[in-house]
Amino acid sequence: MTRLRLDISMSLDGFVAGPNQSEDDPLGEGGEQLHEWILPLAVWRQSHGEEGGEVNASSAVVDESQHNLGATVMGRKMFGGGTGPWAAKDPWNGWWGENPPFHMPVFVLTHHAREPLRMEGGTTFTFVTDGIESALEQARETAGGPDVSLSGGANIAQQYLKAGLIDDIQLHLVPVLLGGGARLFDNPAGPNPGLECTRVVEAPGVTHLRYRVVR
Repeated sequence: MTRLRLDISMSLDGFVAGPNQSEDDPLGEGGEQLHEWILPLAVWRQSHGEEGGEVNASSAVVDESQHNLGATVMGRKMFGGGTGPWAAKDPWNGWWGENPPFHMPVFVLTHHAREPLRMEGGTTFTFVTDGIESALEQARETAGGPDVSLSGGANIAQQYLKAGLIDDIQLHLVPVLLGGGARLFDNPAGPNPGLECTRVVEAPGVTHLRYRVVR
């Protein structure tokens, strides 16, 4: 069965991005600290076409998280490009350059229609305007068996969690206090899922927590 897996870094006080997010500072003030643990890893650098890097307890976690995935779902804020209709000339093509690290179909939730964007390395961005269920259905159909990754951001993760559509949650808990920003579990309205912790991995600069959603 194709599972929807949320995989996201979070501060100790519950934020997945810092305050005052903008196009110039998409992770908000201090938000870059949430990802410092992954940037030096060899497995991460290789997925971005770079050589070298470190190997530590996080390496196996990241490597595993990249396996058995056939598609990704994300919100427009994570894709970027501001709000409102897409620019008619030279529209935003994402934060990741000509060869994004996904190497699979990515479904972007947005209120504004746009033709699919095909990039190098097998990444195609499809823009979905008819809701989270439609995006997940298209992602599962395209994946054809492997799981679907939910990349965020916080608002999209909350919507899927409240709809009861998430199967697994992996939090990379970073020991920083951002004090504000986008809180992952900020809006508890809706059904409260049961969670079973299936793994805890301590690593330099981060603790990896994996949960199964119990239904």
